[in-house]
Amino acid sequence: MSRPNILVIQADQMTALCLSAYGKPYAITPNIDKIARNGTTFTNSYCNNPVCGPSRASMMTGRLPSDVGVFDNGAEFLASEPTYAHYMRKLGYKTTLAGKMHFVGPDQLHGFEERLTTDIYPSDFAWTADWDQTDEPYAPSHMSLLSVVEAGYCQRNLQIDYDEEVFNAAKQEMFDHARSTDDRPFLLHVSFTQPHNPFVADKKYWDMYEGVDIPEPEVAHIPYEQRDPWSQRYYLTIRQDEFDITPQQLYNSRRAYFAMVTHLDTLIGELMETLERIGELDTTYIFITSDHGEMLGERGMWYKFNPFEASIRVPLIAQGPGFKAGHREEALASLVDLLPTFTDIASGGGFDDFVAPYDGRSLLRLPKRGSAEDRIFIEFNGEGLYAPALIMIKGHLKLVHSRTDPKMLYDLTADSQELNNLAEDPAYQQVIEEMFAEMQTRWDEDDLDRRIRASQRKRIFVQEAMKHGRFPYWDFGPAYDPAKVYVRGGTDPSTTATKQRARFPFVPVTPPEKPRHPRSTNQG
Repeated sequence: MSRPNILVIQADQMTALCLSAYGKPYAITPNIDKIARNGTTFTNSYCNNPVCGPSRASMMTGRLPSDVGVFDNGAEFLASEPTYAHYMRKLGYKTTLAGKMHFVGPDQLHGFEERLTTDIYPSDFAWTADWDQTDEPYAPSHMSLLSVVEAGYCQRNLQIDYDEEVFNAAKQEMFDHARSTDDRPFLLHVSFTQPHNPFVADKKYWDMYEGVDIPEPEVAHIPYEQRDPWSQRYYLTIRQDEFDITPQQLYNSRRAYFAMVTHLDTLIGELMETLERIGELDTTYIFITSDHGEMLGERGMWYKFNPFEASIRVPLIAQGPGFKAGHREEALASLVDLLPTFTDIASGGGFDDFVAPYDGRSLLRLPKRGSAEDRIFIEFNGEGLYAPALIMIKGHLKLVHSRTDPKMLYDLTADSQELNNLAEDPAYQQVIEEMFAEMQTRWDEDDLDRRIRASQRKRIFVQEAMKHGRFPYWDFGPAYDPAKVYVRGGTDPSTTATKQRARFPFVPVTPPEKPRHPRSTNQG
């Protein structure tokens, strides 16, 4: 077969721990379930940073975000960093982005040949963390629990507007590919904004949960005084002390979140149907994932920014010729694995021409579960902290370290709800020492701390300076020339031929042997 296409469908803030494929059948997702049946589910899959911008930069470069300077949601992603879009272009693919990617800085493409929509969040330095503000946790994104308090349904909102624009653009791109004379395979990344808060769902999908059991969080609310230091700071970062969430608000939030996941699942199903309609379903690899998770009331916590499973576990489901149908792969996987996976697919397994270091492993060649290499690294360097937070998962053990806090160690097999911190248990001290040594090999903690603080100060200064005079907007609008669409141009000698070329499947017409009289030439 010719080289396969690649379709990446990414959600925003969708935890794996609400999906049937991950043993949590809370959201109604028949289309994701079908892809899981036809492909491989990576059951221990993670983001490499539980916040949008750094997670996506990490995913695209195959490197931890601190290695490319994307420390938080207000950090510039440099145009000089090679991404999977660059590599795939070099390998002969057409690379196209529809939807959110949260690129900060003037480069809003990062290797994509085309971008079909604008983004949804700021591309400037407004959301820069500031570790010099220590009186109380600083939240440049001004998060609060209003998204929980006001949860419910609507007929229309900003997120629905955006996701339907993204969906329509992606669907159109697939049909344009089918009708194009460009014979390159495509890599199309479709990135939605649901089920990111606010927790407000389209009423159609909200109503699908009428009479359906909405399970409460598995871990009940943990009082502030009993939380670890990271969680206590985060409590203040999102101003959780301003509201006492009622049982009804908790129910509404979870119902709306699951309903948004169902809306997303419907769009995924229609994209799969489009692939089938253009005859490319069997020649396309499909990847379903998210940039990070959502606490959704677990432990009494909300949103992301945390080291706990609901925040860092993301779905990673792959369907395609190299993935076994119905297979559940238990080896640790993370978003940095996508870059080497894509180059592996595009090259037939022989690509090694990387121009920068990378942390990922091809999903087609992961180390065995429980081996020495069955490990992943995660970090968080944003708001709500005062020092780098480093996370390592090795096998079934998770170690969390930030120099201002006590360490946390969890056995994810014996204690999946992370209620028993083993960091002070004498039986685990050797394990902690070994894992911490691996952490120190991976990160230079002193240098990382210096780089983060220096970057924060520069970006905060530049952002304030740019407010004086005309503010420079780093935005991207897809090219659109109305004179070149439909039949708006007068240069084509035949509107009938123009319409014929847009027909899919194309039906060639043999011209008549005897030319028609000039006066009867059909121009309409």
